[in-house]
Amino acid sequence: MTEKWHTQSTDEVLRLLGSSHNGLTETEVNARLTRYGANELKGKKKTSPAIVFLKQFLSPLIYVLVAAAVISMVVGHFIDAWVIIGVLLANAVVGFTQEIRAEKAMEALNRLAAPKAKVRRDGVIKQLPAREIVPGDIIFFETGDKVPTDARLIETSNLKINESPLTGESMPVEKNAHGVAEDVPISDRKNIAYMGTIITYGRATAVATVTGMSTEIGKIADAIQDVKPEPTPLQKSISKLSKYIIFLVLGLLVILVVAGVLRGLEWFDLFLVAVAAAVSAIPEGLPAVVTIVLALGMRTMARRNAIIRKLVAVETLGSATVICSDKTGTLTLNQMTVRSIFVNGHWIEVTGEGYEPKGCFQENKQNINLNEHEALNMHLRIGTLCNDALLTSNDGNSTIYGDPTEGALVVAAAKAGMVKEILEQYHPRIAEIPFQSEKQYMATLHSESNGRMIYMKGSVEKILAFSRSIMKNNQVVPITEADKKATLHAASVMGKQTLRVMATAYLDVSTDFEALTEDYIKGKMVFAGLSGMADPPREEAKEAIRLCLKAGIRVVMITGDHKDTAESVASQLNMPPGKVVTGTELQQMSDEELSRDINNIQVFARIEPLHKLRIVNALKSRGHTVAMTGDGVNDAPALKSANIGIAMGITGTDIAKEASDMVLADDNFASVVAAVEEGRSIFQRLRNVIFFLLGTNIGELIALTLSVTILGKAPLLAVQIIWINLVTDTAVGIPMGLEPKVGDELNNPPRHPKVGLIFPGLLVRVAVMAGLMGIGVFLIFNWAQRTMSLEEARSVAFCSMVVFEWFRAFNARSDEIPLLKLGIFRNRTLIYSISTAILLQMAVIYLPFMQVAFGTRPLGLTEWGIAVLAGGSLFLLEEIRKHFFPKLFSFGKWEPVGKGK
Repeated sequence: MTEKWHTQSTDEVLRLLGSSHNGLTETEVNARLTRYGANELKGKKKTSPAIVFLKQFLSPLIYVLVAAAVISMVVGHFIDAWVIIGVLLANAVVGFTQEIRAEKAMEALNRLAAPKAKVRRDGVIKQLPAREIVPGDIIFFETGDKVPTDARLIETSNLKINESPLTGESMPVEKNAHGVAEDVPISDRKNIAYMGTIITYGRATAVATVTGMSTEIGKIADAIQDVKPEPTPLQKSISKLSKYIIFLVLGLLVILVVAGVLRGLEWFDLFLVAVAAAVSAIPEGLPAVVTIVLALGMRTMARRNAIIRKLVAVETLGSATVICSDKTGTLTLNQMTVRSIFVNGHWIEVTGEGYEPKGCFQENKQNINLNEHEALNMHLRIGTLCNDALLTSNDGNSTIYGDPTEGALVVAAAKAGMVKEILEQYHPRIAEIPFQSEKQYMATLHSESNGRMIYMKGSVEKILAFSRSIMKNNQVVPITEADKKATLHAASVMGKQTLRVMATAYLDVSTDFEALTEDYIKGKMVFAGLSGMADPPREEAKEAIRLCLKAGIRVVMITGDHKDTAESVASQLNMPPGKVVTGTELQQMSDEELSRDINNIQVFARIEPLHKLRIVNALKSRGHTVAMTGDGVNDAPALKSANIGIAMGITGTDIAKEASDMVLADDNFASVVAAVEEGRSIFQRLRNVIFFLLGTNIGELIALTLSVTILGKAPLLAVQIIWINLVTDTAVGIPMGLEPKVGDELNNPPRHPKVGLIFPGLLVRVAVMAGLMGIGVFLIFNWAQRTMSLEEARSVAFCSMVVFEWFRAFNARSDEIPLLKLGIFRNRTLIYSISTAILLQMAVIYLPFMQVAFGTRPLGLTEWGIAVLAGGSLFLLEEIRKHFFPKLFSFGKWEPVGKGK
């Protein structure tokens, strides 16, 4: 169905849809369900657990390990093969478990509110699951309802709808059933209610026009499927590392084969040496350690209210250079709040944020005595009684049921101790003139102890026009032109502060008065005061932005709100000055112009959904790693396209969550900073782990190459190398991934997008440490093979390599901070793991069945002393280097070498 529903009359819409005011019959509903399908958005097809498990093996490093296992099987080294297979399976289980847990957490979030709707079928009103609605269904809306599908309004009564999930506009939109022009944009189609939006005021009857993926939200959901996500920096780094390792293996195998041939080794022995070299070059524990470190980081972030949906995306926030944030509900509370009151010629400031009824009334920064301000009390009483909103509290959380503007007045009165429900008991409403946009006011008649009272609120101009008197110095006096000018000036001041202004007035009437009409109250009211309200910034968002700027991360505001409002919020959040661009201006810019100017733009206002996608893409074209926060449907395409998308768990739409990489369970922007800090910490831990593991592998290769080339013998068996790489290194590497944060994570700039896990300084440090370790093991093996059997000499070399690893684990905890400053016992898990590794190594050396499996012989104190002396010497050398030259190996850590910061 492609009819322009907003241009048709209600009768014509019903005729085209084959419906009536009595609704559809059940027979027709079933036929339409078959034709159009369920009224739900189709996310991407859920991946089966089997596929999720198999995807854990899609990595070049895994392919190399599989090849090593196959070769080991072919040559009869079954222990080597089974150990490798065991590690691959363990790695897959960890990754599979974490991804499944993340998806279950998302499903739990989505189950928080299963939508329902009131529908008339066969003349009977029923409440049904929203997914069962079909085109032609007659739907009833009341305040607080979530619109279940796109629908043409048939009848309305003071209807207002919050369309911020679709358009980003925080203020509710007035709706009616009148036809509108064909070419008006979505936001101006006043007779259409859109799926996912919220009824904030009034009532309505509507007919469903389209359902599911044919709705406006559905079209956006469909557009998301066309956005191809790109690999995260970590994925790129691991892929690059895997390629380096493959080339390293091939190169060294050539060297070893040539050396073996020159040394006269048998072809079978040479093949076994090649297998040992391949195994030594490949850090078998790296995939498992990386996965576990990421999983542990994921769990830590979940405790800080950040649910990670994709395991490898944990670290991406740590490299973010720009965070694009939606304003409404993300940087602001999405809760209108009275900030300023003008009564009796006095400016009163109201403290407190959002719907929490806590705050003070201050004049010149000093708390005032409310008992001395009769005009202020009257103004607050009018605001809460001439009002249809309700303030509710559940588990300590305050929420508003009704229009946000009216809710702000109720909360302001509650801060003064005026509870709406109690006031209504003593001053019950008798009659009312409901608010209508063309009238610009609302009036109510209430019973009082000594008569009756008319309360009125509305636009400043309208209330002044209706007023004859004004409250001044706690007395009612005739209103003068000077009073009107002062009031209008006060309203202008509030307007310049982007505050929404609401005026109040009242009138005493007799006990028998009942005929509340506009004609009666016009020109008789007593003007009370003005309230200026706004959607306040989150206090925690201010601190979050400060920390982001400190960390070298740029925050860009993207909103559907007006330019003045956006600029005001940006100023209140202490965002740095920058250019403000509206959606209209953006529409006129080419992609090249946008890319050229994007680094100078701080705020985007009056933005439509596809504009956000252009903004994110422009930032990415300038080399930025972009994070995008948001909760509405309008954020979803940009969330999908960004390097990491961050959705809100409570207010976020299903589409936003589906498109995101991370969900904030508490909807708190401050959690983004915690995620940035944790992401950077995780990345540094991974660098430390990689330094440790690569140092082991290259050290083994150097020892193996020197021994085969010079002595014609291998110092280590393949199974011993696997033991070192898996049992010793992995057992120690995982606790290194638990290293506590140093505390300076947000003091450094973001990494350049071209700087991955591996950087030049790290490679040089690995080469130096691995070279010294490999030469040390070669010298020890050379000495041992002259004085004892080959099996004993290999056992000495085996234990020496392991002892080197125990000491190197402490070196690897930081590349700049000495161990004593870092704290020897700060990482207790590492201490326990090394203690366990020592016991396991003793078992391999001294237990008979382990000796058979690993080809070892028992060692004496002299041999152990040599191993400890060698390992301890290298440890001391590195600690001395950190003390005197901490930045020696830091080049290329944040920026590519040769590129200034």
